[in-house]
Amino acid sequence: MSTKKKLLLGSAGAAAGGAGLDVDEVFSTNLWVGTGSDVVVTTGIDLQNEGGIVWVKNRGRSSTDHTIWTRNDQTGWLKPNTTAAITNQNWIRDWTTTTYTAAGNSTNYASYSGDDYVGWTFRKAPKFFDVVTWTGSNFGGGRQISHNLGSVPAIIIIKRTSAVSAWYTWHRSRPNAYTVLDEADAESTSSTKYYFGDGTNVVAPTSTEFTTQTMNENGHTYVAYLFAHNDSGDGGFGPDSDQDIIKCGSYTGNTSTRPSIDLGFEPQFLMIKRTDSDDNWYMLDTMRGIVTSAGNDTYLYANTSGAEATVSEVLKVTSTGFKLEDDFGGWNASGGTYIYMAIRRGPLAVPDDATKVFAIDNQTASSAPFLTSNFPVDMVLRKDTAGGNSEIMSRLTQGKGLIANSSGAEQSDSVAQFDFNDGCLDGTGTDTSRYGWMWRRAPSYFDVVAYQGTGSNRTVSHNLGVAPEMMWVKERNGGRNWAVYHSALGGTKYLYLNTTDAEAAHISIWNNTAPTSSVFSVGTANNTNRSGGEYIAYLFATVAGVSKVGSFSHTSGSTTNVDCGFSSGARFVLLKRTSGTSGWFTYDTERGIVSGNDALLYLNSTNAENGSFDIIDPYSSGFTISGPDFYGGTHIFYAIA
Repeated sequence: MSTKKKLLLGSAGAAAGGAGLDVDEVFSTNLWVGTGSDVVVTTGIDLQNEGGIVWVKNRGRSSTDHTIWTRNDQTGWLKPNTTAAITNQNWIRDWTTTTYTAAGNSTNYASYSGDDYVGWTFRKAPKFFDVVTWTGSNFGGGRQISHNLGSVPAIIIIKRTSAVSAWYTWHRSRPNAYTVLDEADAESTSSTKYYFGDGTNVVAPTSTEFTTQTMNENGHTYVAYLFAHNDSGDGGFGPDSDQDIIKCGSYTGNTSTRPSIDLGFEPQFLMIKRTDSDDNWYMLDTMRGIVTSAGNDTYLYANTSGAEATVSEVLKVTSTGFKLEDDFGGWNASGGTYIYMAIRRGPLAVPDDATKVFAIDNQTASSAPFLTSNFPVDMVLRKDTAGGNSEIMSRLTQGKGLIANSSGAEQSDSVAQFDFNDGCLDGTGTDTSRYGWMWRRAPSYFDVVAYQGTGSNRTVSHNLGVAPEMMWVKERNGGRNWAVYHSALGGTKYLYLNTTDAEAAHISIWNNTAPTSSVFSVGTANNTNRSGGEYIAYLFATVAGVSKVGSFSHTSGSTTNVDCGFSSGARFVLLKRTSGTSGWFTYDTERGIVSGNDALLYLNSTNAENGSFDIIDPYSSGFTISGPDFYGGTHIFYAIA
């Protein structure tokens, strides 16, 4: 088993300025492969001091229960798909401020050799999640249980831990009903007043307590998991303490109009349950795969021990929520009533270290992931230095790939897998000449947006948080050139990523409009907005000390220092002359940015690496263009520290 599989790193991050917590400080989805020995899972989340739970499932075995392990409030495990009492085992243990250990043993629950696992971490935090335990007292008329959620709970799940008991669940969207987490049954109203009331009435929870009568039997122990609902910026998360990260709501299924649920953010985790009819509790996350379209969505049932399964083209995440794409009873039956919980994709803070959001690796691993990044990868550019296509693959479209040097449509690619915390790509064999440049999405730095064309002038929402300075847009289901926007050219001009063409004017590609911090504009051109076209857009921007999008003028034979504001030079540089024809020149420090000839790759070509030219040299705050081998004229560039 490779080190890459053993040392799986979570999607951790800290909020800038110490203001509100970041999503990545309170929630993570971690994937690992069992070894038969202990596996240390790095979440970056402090459960040791703050408390919380880890919810674990063996992804491949249909006979292995879900397990929930709670830090600080109780020992042992609970099985949310069964009514069983707590079991005193410690297979998830050794909690630290950033990790937990999945203990190796002969069972299938934590680290059985070769088995795939998922663990969802929920940290206690105001306006996000809380765990409450108590001992029953037979208090008449309903007992008030205090909590520290800091807001009115949106979901309350109660379980008796000392004996057999169902998992009774209350949801803010169905306040007079309850569902049962360990069952597929439709909601019921007959006993809500006992489980979530005083025996006479249902009692609405408050920001400090909730009420139960039945779940209070003398001498028995109980646990409740409380989830918040943030609304209109009251969550208090993010660098400015004004971001929402969790929404709990409902929708009505419709196979004709296909509901689009506006959360105000892009989710990374969803739990969905139909309440008006029997159906399972579905658990989805973008780590295991929610594909934007023309692909399979991966899910687990919270109420069964069933193995992970997939369904094709039913749900996709959007920059503002999620959209139902087809008739699927579990998520979108016409007239069906559905409740959900959604957790926002992170991070919320602008990166301050390029190594946390960009990595370079070559394909030397003997097992997946083939490329190591030490962060969850959202987009990879892969190329064989011996010659071949420039491949672009992304988490939102995993299982598919595009070619940067071609106008061809998206193709299925079994290697394009992103269900790893520490890298990407799966397959067989090593190839040391094949390199990957990997990006993680982060505010002000990089974003990925999938959208459907309309054929009419429109705007497309994004989550970059600043105006994109460079965009690559490609129709996935058609043979169109890659349209490139660059701030140095403005909204009336474009370049093609897959050609050597100079800049050209075309007002209908970007609708003659520069992008803003929340949307970018597309016109009627087929390259960016054909009716029925499926598009992917990659958005790039400047972050001080991390990345730089810019332009410069150069005279052939002279020396031009390009100041990017970096402290130790550029690790990655992409260059393109706009005033005349030229290729998209690609350099990086792994293959060599040196004083002398450098390893040049063309993004727009299948050509092998060329080391015959001295074009780029090291420069402490960016890079230097020197010597007679580079075109004179106006050039755009993108550099990463």
